[in-house]
This record gives sequence, C-alpha cells and structure tokens, in this order.
Amino acid sequence: MRETVKIRAVELGEYILQTGATVRAAAKVFKISKSTVHTVVTI
Repeated sequence: MRETVKIRAVELGEYILQTGATVRAAAKVFKISKSTVHTVVTI
C-alpha cells in the first residue's frame, strides 16, 4: 500500500472516530467521494 493511502486512511479514520461523522460527512470535509472514503477506511 502506498504511503499516501495509509496517511489518508489514518486521517479519515481518526476524524470519523473523533467526531462521529458519517461517511458522507467525512467525504464532504476531505473533499473526496463517499465511495473513496468507504474504500479507504475498509482496507
């Protein structure tokens, strides 16, 4: 796995855990698609 993908996965995971955000809300904050969020956090 690329280092950038690992970093994004950790950032998204921490954000979701700390804020209780949904996949859709996290996608909006990080300006990526909800499909991308779902893919990244389920790796």
